[in-house]
Amino acid sequence: MSETRPRITSTSFVLAVPDIKRTGDWWVEVMGFALEMEPDGWRFVGRDGCRVMLGECPDAIPPVELGDHQYFAYIEMNDVDAYHREITEHGADILFPPTDRPWGMREMGVRTPDGHRVCFGMELSG
Repeated sequence: MSETRPRITSTSFVLAVPDIKRTGDWWVEVMGFALEMEPDGWRFVGRDGCRVMLGECPDAIPPVELGDHQYFAYIEMNDVDAYHREITEHGADILFPPTDRPWGMREMGVRTPDGHRVCFGMELSG
């Protein structure tokens, strides 16, 4: 019998947001995610193997007050340049455009309407 190592099959992120409708609509309309479900006080959106679970927390610390802790995710994809074009057309707040990094990744940064930041990256081909 061979031992197999457990593997991660998908990724989900949980974000506290002050206005769940506004933020949920942004993920769908700007970022191209699909609305998956809306349990009471929540909105789950997803794209491919990534899910963002938005919880309505109107009294939570605003993300813009978190400084460097505004980053919540690093999402790897197959074509960061095409995604940059897609979301820019829909008005995404781009922190920095696709940029080659010395660690072998091409990355871009995006800010949500609440001030959370997310980095999207892809491996540079050799």
